[in-house]
Amino acid sequence: MTKKKKALEEQAVAAEPVAVAIGEATGTDQLKASLEEIKGYEGVIGYILRNSTSAAIDLKDPSKLIEYAILSSSALEAGEELSEIFNLGQVKNILVEGKEVKVLSLTVDDNKISIFAEKNADLEKVLKKLGQF
Repeated sequence: MTKKKKALEEQAVAAEPVAVAIGEATGTDQLKASLEEIKGYEGVIGYILRNSTSAAIDLKDPSKLIEYAILSSSALEAGEELSEIFNLGQVKNILVEGKEVKVLSLTVDDNKISIFAEKNADLEKVLKKLGQF
């Protein structure tokens, strides 16, 4: 009877990390699925999703990949620095508008996301979609 109890305890301990790993992967998978849906919205050019271990980039014009990656990183860093300098608290999202394109940058958990869109695109729908995370 003691062996049976010990075996059950070992199974319970072994099963726990697997459930956690699946939960984390599911959250990232759901975020990627939402970004794929957002990519289809009117005026959206693409997105960059990155975390400490990987990056996913999907742009309609891959020739501008480097420029968009630099813009994404710079916008997030500048927003964080300005927030610290002016004691604004945690940055929810950053919107940078250019002559023809705008970029919406935000952080969801450990993921840094930048959505690129045409200047006239309505990004309110994008914010609502990503607000569920």
